[in-house]
Amino acid sequence: MPSDTKVQAPSLGAVWPVLIVLGAACLGVLLEALLPRHLRWSTQVVLSLLAVVGAGIALVAYVSDAPAAGELAMKGTLAIDRPGLFLWGTLLALALGAVLLIADRSVEPGGAFVASAAIRPGTLQDRAQVTSTGMQTEVFPLTLFALGGMMTFCVANDLLTMFVALEVLSLPLYLMCGLARRRRLLSQESAVKYFLLGAFASAFFLYGVALLYGYAGSVRLSDISSAAAGTDRSDTLLFAGMGLLVIGLLFKASVGPFHTWTPDVYQGAPTPVTAFMAACTKVAAFGGILRVLQVAFESTQWEWRGVLWGVAIVSMVIGAVLGLTQTDVKRMIAYSSVAHAGFLLIGSIALTEKGLSGTLFYLLTYGFTTLAAFGVISLVRDSSGEATHLSQWAGLAKRSPLLAGVFTFLLLALAGIPLTSGFVGKFVVFEAAIADGMAPLVVVALIASAVAAFFYLRVIVLMYFSEPAADGPTVTVPGAFTTAAITLGVLVTLLLGLAPAFALDWAGSGAFAIH
Repeated sequence: MPSDTKVQAPSLGAVWPVLIVLGAACLGVLLEALLPRHLRWSTQVVLSLLAVVGAGIALVAYVSDAPAAGELAMKGTLAIDRPGLFLWGTLLALALGAVLLIADRSVEPGGAFVASAAIRPGTLQDRAQVTSTGMQTEVFPLTLFALGGMMTFCVANDLLTMFVALEVLSLPLYLMCGLARRRRLLSQESAVKYFLLGAFASAFFLYGVALLYGYAGSVRLSDISSAAAGTDRSDTLLFAGMGLLVIGLLFKASVGPFHTWTPDVYQGAPTPVTAFMAACTKVAAFGGILRVLQVAFESTQWEWRGVLWGVAIVSMVIGAVLGLTQTDVKRMIAYSSVAHAGFLLIGSIALTEKGLSGTLFYLLTYGFTTLAAFGVISLVRDSSGEATHLSQWAGLAKRSPLLAGVFTFLLLALAGIPLTSGFVGKFVVFEAAIADGMAPLVVVALIASAVAAFFYLRVIVLMYFSEPAADGPTVTVPGAFTTAAITLGVLVTLLLGLAPAFALDWAGSGAFAIH
């Protein structure tokens, strides 16, 4: 891996995308306090979309002149390299779709978010606000703060910066999970579970940082790598610290058996927030995992690799087997994400160029497919809101052939069927694993994929070969925002399945910078 990293302290060009996102988030907080209520929604939507697009333009402008070996920024706390830039581009593209879903007010009249966070569930105000046109517009700056934290997390060059970024991306998500307009108690329960378990995971992460600092005398990833490769100190602190650190990272990536928050939070959170978490948080978490394993702990891989083999197997088995037992569509996709996290971990363990590029490409494909899938789920509704129980999806193809066809395509992509991005993503990850001597792990992954394909096909059979109930749910006509988000996800899923060369070349354009 390249070590001739260029330090360019005076230049801010490398971090403009993050500064634009976080600056817009701070401006959004001020606008929330200063603007009258009737202007907040339109202003926040425009600001959020401009921030994401502006950050994307700044990223493209920087990539054209970026040094191949990467460079350090913010006094060495951020390492701006090719994998980091790919992750930034992925996050910004996914965030664009997520903001569109969050902004939509046509699927759920007034939007998916409660009009006032102070309203207690079950009160007269709570029942009245279901028909209100108001919306909690604070969700937009919270989304931008979370996005800025994710972008920083992907390029953090030391563990303290990574921890701060972890908290910046997590705290807004805890709040956003509890803001559902309907089923308030379930939403608030999911927020509390996510917060409590997230606090435990953060404590594991921070304790691991402390132990690694005691071992290496530094929290910088390259210093930890140097200490691990050439010191006579006891390895107890090193591997204890690494174990605690990785537990915190695996929790955020919803890798089994550290996934226990995932089904409840995916089910209870507002569906646009679930889409944002499922797509963007996994990209950020695995970006952090890849950087930590490849930069800080590559020299000790023979000591920890077997443990992560076991974790990957457990995650794939949990996701595939428990996904079969689910009767709620959102919980089913949650267990699907646990299985996919196991597949992604396989690519992360393969500390090779193919392993890195394959995992980055898989994150891109999975993010867009999942984003579009949750957009579709938000459209199937009854009088109480979203109809997520599987029995309510029976005969859906007869009510809405177009929506059933789109969801079928997305489920086939999640299953890894050829001509979809999911197939190419799994292929490149498994190819990298076999080339790195992990053929037994790939065999387990193929079996888990076959088992997981069953619960995707079960939904397809239910939609096409069952009779719809007379009082079954209806399919809401999506507004422009939701239509754009779903179309974006479907087109990218199709394009990356048919012509993945461009994205694969970009994902394999360089390695992590070490300095």
